[in-house]
Amino acid sequence: MATSTAATPPPSPAKLLPVAVLLWLAGVYLRIPVLVAPPLAPFISDELALTQALTGALTTLPILMLAIGAMPGSLAISRIGPRNTLALATVIMVIGSAGRGLVPDTTSLMVASAVMGLGVAMMQPALPALLPRWLAPHHLALGSAIYMNGMLMGEFIGAGITLPVLMPLLDNSWRATLLAWSLPALLVAAALFLPKRDLARPVRRSAWLPDWKNPLTLRIGLLLGLSGSMFFGLNAYMGNLLEQQGHFEKLADALFWYNFAQVVASLLMLKMARAWVGRRSMIVLMALLSIVGTSGTIILEGWPAIISATLMSFVAGILLILLVALPPLLVRSEETGRLSAGTFLVGYTLAFSVPMMGGLIADWSGDIRHAIMVMVGYSLLVLPIAFTLDLRRRPA
Repeated sequence: MATSTAATPPPSPAKLLPVAVLLWLAGVYLRIPVLVAPPLAPFISDELALTQALTGALTTLPILMLAIGAMPGSLAISRIGPRNTLALATVIMVIGSAGRGLVPDTTSLMVASAVMGLGVAMMQPALPALLPRWLAPHHLALGSAIYMNGMLMGEFIGAGITLPVLMPLLDNSWRATLLAWSLPALLVAAALFLPKRDLARPVRRSAWLPDWKNPLTLRIGLLLGLSGSMFFGLNAYMGNLLEQQGHFEKLADALFWYNFAQVVASLLMLKMARAWVGRRSMIVLMALLSIVGTSGTIILEGWPAIISATLMSFVAGILLILLVALPPLLVRSEETGRLSAGTFLVGYTLAFSVPMMGGLIADWSGDIRHAIMVMVGYSLLVLPIAFTLDLRRRPA
């Protein structure tokens, strides 16, 4: 088998390009539906009279679904295969995401947001599972880099150009903007069946439930919660924070630079991953800088606060990559999927619940800074885990 694989010639660039484009577009839709909500949140809130907690839930509820939907996604892959799962999940995402632009009230808005989050959650494990079928054995690393770049570009595109570019073209309608971002993904779902490689390949079943006996599952998950709660939480409350500070007119610029910082972080990690991944000191440093950057948003105002938030986004992006890269480094290959699933389940649950709790406290106090203080408090609570994280590889 190894001889056959080694003898397989790499696909030509002409054959690789369509697959690369599909992977990148699918990666983009891992984040556009989620992070188009923060720039539109003030407009949705005004029309539907949302509380601060519900405004934050436009972003954080889909994040909760990323946790809940991870297991259905893994189960679907084991039953119908990654290509079919990715296409199905993309359609589910479109139904929920576009549905948000058609809802008449708050309840249906939250239901649509949950459906959208479920679709995105099922897309997440399907993409890496598809890589060996489309790009093995020569371009697995390249495929991972392509869809991760698409994901981070999706963060930047969805949050960064919605207000200054797309919304003015659609008569400043938040409903039309949601439809315009969502419906093109149906073309991506259909195009997934164009590549002919491995269409008839049988589905191989493997363990997909998290291993809760492994202490790394909870430890890495808690640290992912540190990164995710601050990044997604501050994204969700940025409009409310700037409005309270009297700088709401800076929201479009703030979200642009805030999300572009993650793209820069991903490009830096392409070069530094080999040197930084697996080093506890880098995880500690990025976690500390994330806390400092988030704290700066409630101490400072105007552009200094935006710069501090952008710093946090940059280092939180690096921290995310450092943490996501740990499972294949620390455990046997057959355990990697279970460890990753468990850490994402814990991390995304916290990325939802911590900002949501902060929003409830802010509703009670009338001060949006209290929502951000809750995120900082959680991060300080779990920071010691970074200092004691065991990064020794488990025996094979």
